[in-house]
Amino acid sequence: MKFPDRTFVDIRLSHLLRDCSVGAIVRHDTTLMVVEDTRYWDGSSTTPYEREIRYVELVKRVLNLGDTKLCRPPVKQQKEDLVLGWVPARRFPDWTHCNRCGLLHNRPWYLRSDGDPAATVDADVGQTGARPRVFKCQASSQGSANGTQRCDGTLEQVPWVLVHECGHLADVPWHAIAHHKARNPEQTACLPEWDRPYLKLKNVQGRMMVRCGTCGAESRLPERFPFGTNTWQQPWVRRPPSEPPRDSQPGWLVGVNDVRVHFAECRTALVIPPESRIRRGSVVDRLYNNSAGRQRINAARNPSSRDSRIRDLARRYRCRPRPAEIEAALAAIDNGYPFHREDLPHGRLAQLEYAKLIEPIPDLRPDEDFVTEHRSWPDLGGDLGRGPLGIAKAVNRLVAVHRVKEIMVFDGFRRGWGSGDGMHPMTPPDIVGESDWLPALELWGEGLFFTLDEGLVKRWEQQESIRARAEGFLDRALTARLPRNVEAVPSPRFLLCHTLAHLIIRRLEAEAGYPAASIKERIYCVDSEEGSNAMAGVLIYVAVADEHGSLGGLIDMAQPDRFMRLLTGAVEDATWCSFDPVCAEQDGHGPDLLNRAACHACALVPEPSCICGNRLLDRMFVKGDGDVFQSLWDMAVSGERRRPIVV
Repeated sequence: MKFPDRTFVDIRLSHLLRDCSVGAIVRHDTTLMVVEDTRYWDGSSTTPYEREIRYVELVKRVLNLGDTKLCRPPVKQQKEDLVLGWVPARRFPDWTHCNRCGLLHNRPWYLRSDGDPAATVDADVGQTGARPRVFKCQASSQGSANGTQRCDGTLEQVPWVLVHECGHLADVPWHAIAHHKARNPEQTACLPEWDRPYLKLKNVQGRMMVRCGTCGAESRLPERFPFGTNTWQQPWVRRPPSEPPRDSQPGWLVGVNDVRVHFAECRTALVIPPESRIRRGSVVDRLYNNSAGRQRINAARNPSSRDSRIRDLARRYRCRPRPAEIEAALAAIDNGYPFHREDLPHGRLAQLEYAKLIEPIPDLRPDEDFVTEHRSWPDLGGDLGRGPLGIAKAVNRLVAVHRVKEIMVFDGFRRGWGSGDGMHPMTPPDIVGESDWLPALELWGEGLFFTLDEGLVKRWEQQESIRARAEGFLDRALTARLPRNVEAVPSPRFLLCHTLAHLIIRRLEAEAGYPAASIKERIYCVDSEEGSNAMAGVLIYVAVADEHGSLGGLIDMAQPDRFMRLLTGAVEDATWCSFDPVCAEQDGHGPDLLNRAACHACALVPEPSCICGNRLLDRMFVKGDGDVFQSLWDMAVSGERRRPIVV
């Protein structure tokens, strides 16, 4: 990432599509900056299509992306003193305030009319990784001996911005706020002055006030304030919005760290067969990705010229002794390589992934992008305790996922998240919605997958008291703001699988050596009413953009004996919480009141790990509720369902 003064900031690729994505405010040392949209990610020498991700037609189909291309973000490449490939960002907010006198300065990093930059430089900003400039307040104040003296306080960017649910972001209109309650002619006629500091921030009895030093008008900072007709749509877009904010509603005056400033919308999908089985590095693969070479062959004017170009390409690809492989590869591409569109499987994302996880894949190669190994789940017999025996009988499938590839797609961002009027419009990565590509990443990793016995789950979820408890979640979920990629229906089996996944993730921190924030979950749940499409499975995995492969910790946990200990410990963790009985008796808490018996001490995980943003969790579905309803594990041991008590 690069912002003015030629300062370069290194960030992780996965952060670039989430916390540091387009429109986000990013902090670097003492500087705040905002990431510009994808129209500015490439210059005259590069195009995003050079970074297109291939073999993701199935991913685009299940994510309803149509013909939109998925392209990787530019990556920094340094050649001597020249840095290539960076995402631009600009310093924002433009207003700063003095930490001594409180005066507001507008863009002190630009030259003032008198040519004084009003700054001191504490590092060579032309070097990669150099610290940004430090700016000093130049205001004069009364001194005891010399009459006047400079304030010389350090200027810091103001911590407030103006956001709107339509996706707009702007500086706080300090002059307008100071004068919006003005009544006398002198104050109403006061005009902004950009070349000198005349507005002052001050704290009066815990309330922030802004005062004009020219006319004396002052006002406290409001919660909401109109955007104004001349306010830019985004800090880097040098023109007002093409349309006024929706219903002329005022914007929100919020802190730069407020969740309403930016919320990234990302969707993910696994690369599964047939796309995961493409032979990388083969002649047909290299030719498929070499569109320029194919165009050169197709542009040949006669057969002799075409043969010459094919032989030249064969020498480059080292095809011996004849260029027959090039001819065969061209024929395969003409016939629809890597596959005909109609040959792709049809269905919803969860169903397609689940089908590939539960069925062994024949003739697997270790270099494929989806490598699974089905482990035999042994009949552990009666030598276990009642609890572990029930857990063993409830699980009917265990799969070690040696290699998994995940595609993360950045759809856009929202502002005003959580402001009270429901889901707000999403702003696309290019702001205007005209781009034919979206930023995306390839993430590699490993995982473990298990399913619960469908017959047992079906009998368990028929308990009337369980259904009554789940209905409380359903009513609240209808108006909740869940992420776009969540297909969660708060049924009893989903609440069971989702809470169980969280308990396992917390256990894996100590067992597998992965921090919880790096572990992800995918929940596969469809109720038994849908017959053969019923699902009850959990995939726990890690996937990162920075490394190919993995550490192997989750693969080791997919050994039957180790997974048995892991699952038993997770179920035992559900039986108590250090905040019980308060936690167990909660009727609704957390975001949108979509949690019951779940808190930071027992079931919550870092938010990037959860597909629902730490919602739809309840330990009671894992441990049971005494005589009200049985747990899945007790039912597996008893072999029959006791008559539930209806509450």
